[in-house]
Amino acid sequence: MRNCFDDYFVQICSGNSSSNLEFVKKEVKNLFHNKDEKWRCGAISEFFIHLYLNNVGFKQEFLYLNMEEGSIKKGFDGYYSLNNSEWIMESKSGSHKKTHNDKIKEAYSDIKNKVSGNTPNNPWKNAYNHACHCDVGTAEDIKKNIKSLSDSFINKSFSTIDQFNIIPCATIFYHRGGIPRSEADIIKSVCNTKLQCNRLHVICVNQKSIDIFLEYINLSELNNG
Repeated sequence: MRNCFDDYFVQICSGNSSSNLEFVKKEVKNLFHNKDEKWRCGAISEFFIHLYLNNVGFKQEFLYLNMEEGSIKKGFDGYYSLNNSEWIMESKSGSHKKTHNDKIKEAYSDIKNKVSGNTPNNPWKNAYNHACHCDVGTAEDIKKNIKSLSDSFINKSFSTIDQFNIIPCATIFYHRGGIPRSEADIIKSVCNTKLQCNRLHVICVNQKSIDIFLEYINLSELNNG
């Protein structure tokens, strides 16, 4: 796992920047400092989704870090490309008292609300700003498409979710207790959920610990208390 982190950490957080690995880890460490557990779980679950998607060949069209605001918040949790297609990703996480299906529905609703204009902020503008960052390296045709969607949003010409390829993601944490559900149970539950979209890629994760990430950025003490 550490080797996988080493391979993708800078790319996920800072794109094709010249920053070295230890410097980027320090940036992330500073960002996580003094954050509560709920915030940390959300940020860590999102990172692991980015790690998986990068590893299977998706190209990240944004930066995980939103350092100008001292956060990781973006219009969408992720905007990706793969084989001339574009994908919107939203990541939701919760404790063992929630189900993956609950969180997939929540992620789906979040995407649906954002593209249909049921949100105070323009998610496409933020996605465009990320895509235009020189260290992201987004292709011109993708930037043009995102800019067009942003302009339409400003003109109150909204989209519908069935126009988009989406990646709703659910992470359930078990570090405070509970028994992880089996892969078969998760698949059965999620497959019974009807989600309208153009193309769908669902990701469900059982996360037993947040220690591996905190230890990697040299901030394992954040898991105490």
